[in-house]
Amino acid sequence: MEARTVLVVLFDGVLSLDFTGPLEVFAGAAGVVPGAYEIRTGSLDGSAVRTSSGLLVTPDLALPDAPVPDTLIVPGGEATRMDPGVVAWLREHAPAARRLVSVCTGAYALAAAGLLDGRRVTTHWALWEGLAERFPAVEVDPEPIYIRDGPVATSAGVTSGIDLALALVEEDLGRDVALRVARFLVVFLRRPGGQRQFSVQLAAQSAQRRPLRDIQQYIAEHPGADLSVPVLAERANLSPRHFARAFRDETGVTPGRYVDQVRLEGARRLLEDTDDGVEEVSRACGYGTPEAMRRAFVRDLGTAPAEYRRRFHP
Repeated sequence: MEARTVLVVLFDGVLSLDFTGPLEVFAGAAGVVPGAYEIRTGSLDGSAVRTSSGLLVTPDLALPDAPVPDTLIVPGGEATRMDPGVVAWLREHAPAARRLVSVCTGAYALAAAGLLDGRRVTTHWALWEGLAERFPAVEVDPEPIYIRDGPVATSAGVTSGIDLALALVEEDLGRDVALRVARFLVVFLRRPGGQRQFSVQLAAQSAQRRPLRDIQQYIAEHPGADLSVPVLAERANLSPRHFARAFRDETGVTPGRYVDQVRLEGARRLLEDTDDGVEEVSRACGYGTPEAMRRAFVRDLGTAPAEYRRRFHP
C-alpha cells in the first residue's frame, strides 16, 4: 500500500488541539496499518511557530518545499489575523491536494484563498457569522460538526477535527481501523457529521426570568411528560398566552419547537448510547408511539429511527 501523505499547515497563533487531534488520529491509523499515512507539518518558511497557548512547535519542512499531499489540513487560529503568505500559498498549491480539510477557523484561510466559493462549509459556532459576512460566495452552515462537499471537508471547533479525521480514516481504511483508533483515543468512533455543535439547551438562549429558566430545565429533565403549553404555563404561574409569548421572546423559539428539539435530542442520545427498543425510546422521550417518533426523525433528520441507530450506534 502506498502511503497517503498528510500535510498540516502551521503558523504563529495556531490552535494546538486543532492540529494535534487530527494528527493523533492519522498517526494511530498508521500504527494499525503500517505505512498507511506519511504525516508532515510545515510552516511558511520552515521555522518554529508558537501556538495560541504558547507551545513552540518545530515543523518538518517549509511549505514551498512540500510535495503535493493527499490530504492537506488547515487548522484554526485567530480568524482576523490570517497570514497573507499562508493564504497565498494555499491559493496556489492547495487545489492540487486530493482532499482539503479545515478545522475550526481554518475555514477562514481557505475562504480567503478562494477555495470555498460555492461550497457548503462549517466553522466554529461563535464565528460563523463573520465567515458568512466576509465571504458571501461561501454557504456557511453553523450547525453540523463537520461537512463534506466534494474534495473539501470543513469541521467546527477544536475536537470536531477528531471526528472528521476519524471519518476520513474510515473512508480510507475501513470502519474496523477507525474503531480501533477511536478506542485507543477513548472517543466515539464517529459522531454523525450532521450532529449539532451543541445541545438544544446551549443552542437556545437561556431565559432571563427564573420561572422560564426553570421551565427549560423541567423540559430537559422530563421529556416524556405532558409538555403542552397549558401545562407548562401553569407551572410558570402564567396564562398560556403570556407564557408562549414570553418564552419565545426570551429563548428565540416557541415552546412547542423547543420541546420538539429536546425530545429529538434525547431520542438520538438513547438510540446512540443504549440498546433500548424504538418503542421504549419513543415513550421515554414523549412521542407516545414509534410512528410519531419516526415522523419527527424523518422531518428533522431525513432518516427513520431504526436507520439512525444502525448508522450511529457504537
